[in-house]
Amino acid sequence: MGLDRRSFIESMAIGLAAGLGAEATQASNPKDSPADPYGMLCDTTICIGCRKCEFACNRQHHLSDRTLENYEDFSVFEDARRMTADAYTVVNRYPNPKDENKPIYVKVQCMHCLDPACVSACLVRALTLSESGAVVYDPHKCMGCRYCMVACPFQVPAYEYENPLTPRVMKCNLCHDKIEESGGIPACAEMCPPNALMYGKRSELLAYARERIANDPDTYIDHIYGEHEAGGTSWMYLASKDFTELGLLDISEDPAPALTEAIQHGIFKFGIPPLMLYGLLGAAMYSYRERKSKSAEEVVERN
Repeated sequence: MGLDRRSFIESMAIGLAAGLGAEATQASNPKDSPADPYGMLCDTTICIGCRKCEFACNRQHHLSDRTLENYEDFSVFEDARRMTADAYTVVNRYPNPKDENKPIYVKVQCMHCLDPACVSACLVRALTLSESGAVVYDPHKCMGCRYCMVACPFQVPAYEYENPLTPRVMKCNLCHDKIEESGGIPACAEMCPPNALMYGKRSELLAYARERIANDPDTYIDHIYGEHEAGGTSWMYLASKDFTELGLLDISEDPAPALTEAIQHGIFKFGIPPLMLYGLLGAAMYSYRERKSKSAEEVVERN
């Protein structure tokens, strides 16, 4: 029987007093990652910014009552957006240095890390890494601590702050339930008119991406975003210019969970108040993101 939120809160008082926190933390560590997970490849050179992927996601997950017509409002591109509790994915627009009349559009959502920090940070296994490679969320187990939001190196998870009774952490689940029940592909890829979104085995997507780069070096930079970032992700990108100019973070190649696990184990081992975990996790993730930038600066200085 699953552990619902009320039962968990009732048991927490007993569990913490008995020193069971460490066991809960250790149970959340995703050590058995799929050997060749499914994933998505987004070719930003093909995306036309139609926002139909946003609509498809909204409809699939019943996030709001917005219709397709609502997604034909392109004034949203005036400012960069991030995911919210009622938008698992958003598309942003960036200038194209090669053609000012053809901007670059970038879809953002959960990256589905191969070694996800959010799963490692979750004390109650509300977030798990599925056999397919999708990072999925169980709201019935979630206690609302939001450690996952602090731990995520890509700053993805959103929270239902306007739902005071049963707030949930909200993020893309790679249409895990849809595919488990009826097969097919994620809703966003299913509705993408130019086929800028491709779903399949990660190894096959990487091979396809490398082939595209080799066959058209004038169009693509020699970098597949997500191949190595944060230890590798199941969501990957191709682009015509540096990814940091397209709203994607400059992330270390080291998996993030090593930092969050060390902090959490120390929290429970030494009885530090769990509230302090927010600050410690935040500091760790800041250090994690800065490490990549400093390494890049050192390379520039040596050259």
